[in-house]
Amino acid sequence: MSVKQELLATIADLVQPGKGILAADESAPTIAKRFKAVGVESTEATRREYRSIIFSTPKLGTHVSGVILYEETLEQLSLDDVAIPKLLASQGIVPGIKVDQGKGPLVHSPGDEITYGLDGLGTRLEHYKSMGARFAKWRDVFHISDTLPSFQAIKSNAEVLARYAAVCQSMGIVPIVEPEVLIDGNHSIERAAEVSEDVLLEVFKALHRHRVDLETMVLKPSMVTPGKEAGKASPEQVAEATLSVFRRVVPAAVPGIFFLSGGQTPEESTENLNALNSMGFHPWELSFSYGRALQEPAQKAWAGKLDNADKAQAAMKKRARLNGLARSGSYSPELESSD
Repeated sequence: MSVKQELLATIADLVQPGKGILAADESAPTIAKRFKAVGVESTEATRREYRSIIFSTPKLGTHVSGVILYEETLEQLSLDDVAIPKLLASQGIVPGIKVDQGKGPLVHSPGDEITYGLDGLGTRLEHYKSMGARFAKWRDVFHISDTLPSFQAIKSNAEVLARYAAVCQSMGIVPIVEPEVLIDGNHSIERAAEVSEDVLLEVFKALHRHRVDLETMVLKPSMVTPGKEAGKASPEQVAEATLSVFRRVVPAAVPGIFFLSGGQTPEESTENLNALNSMGFHPWELSFSYGRALQEPAQKAWAGKLDNADKAQAAMKKRARLNGLARSGSYSPELESSD
């Protein structure tokens, strides 16, 4: 199989109707916060137990096409001593891997950040691929204020995303390109739209410069929402603002847009995805790549107790199913209580 055929086969598996991606790639500090919220200490053993439980959810592959893993998890065995990538593959789910190495301040651009990890990326990808990973994810973040993000930050992060994507594709690994416009702040939905358009426009310019094949990549952006301190917008307002931006700057060649939840509650993220898929024809598949918005109910149900595995899996399956319905605009809030 050629590199292009590998990429196309992975895209076909990821971008399926009624399915989305589970982001289970939380770093050690992030998963520690999530576990602390449910009264659990984060250790290698508790992380292994929790992730083994949710990845073993019966028929999880009905609504989840791929899972983004953290490096530790990629190399772990499940509670039944099955390699995690093999466990996912047995569910019909494509294993993926987070490959960026965190972020830090962008020099000479106060308030902006840049993502690290390009050095040695090819070598790491070769190892991850040998472990079963077929796609990768890289996240860059953009802060919003009256002056942020600076043009320097937009251009620098776009360049990094494009370089990462080009390396992935050269090795037969589908890149998820994640330019996250943060929800933090009191900015309006109009300001969020303005920043999102500037960011996405520069990202696709950089992808073009680096000859990234748009047909074999996935975009993981933020929905266009007001800042979390500015009040909520209705699902219809979020969908309208998001689509008006994306129709202008995201090429139709991109097969799938898998939105991140970015601080939305599980219910909000499902309602907003449903609204996006209820508004006419789109050239791309509009799907989900949620972390906390998919996992939070399962973590609460598990609470660090193996005896709660069935409850955790039921919660995981419910959120995956409801988001699967939102992929076709078939979700309604009533399903939250009736399920």
